[in-house]
Amino acid sequence: MRVRFDPPSAVFALLGLAALAWLATAGANLGWLRGFGGDVLAVIWLYCLLRAAFDAPTHWLAAVALGCGLLIEFGQFLAATLHWQIGNRIVRILLGSTPDWLDVLAYAIGFALILLTHRINTALRPANS
Repeated sequence: MRVRFDPPSAVFALLGLAALAWLATAGANLGWLRGFGGDVLAVIWLYCLLRAAFDAPTHWLAAVALGCGLLIEFGQFLAATLHWQIGNRIVRILLGSTPDWLDVLAYAIGFALILLTHRINTALRPANS
């Protein structure tokens, strides 16, 4: 793995950030799409951000993005179980408020979409490139 800058991945990361910001602010009327779709998109966004900065295998970067989501979800679980969130606004802002297995499913779907997209792109690429 080496540090580099990949402009197409950076553009996708910026577009993903814009979509996440829109979902967080204006997407209140979208119901499940705001929460579940936002979690799927969050893993894809983090992957694009990592891809823009590091030259590493796709499955490694996708696993790191998935791992970050899972760590946050585990942090939410610990905070809820140990009651760290009660009266602690910083913990609620950093980790969120409620652990949910559907969030884990959304992160896994984002991970799978990254790998599927990579596989399709690899299959469509000419053999001599």
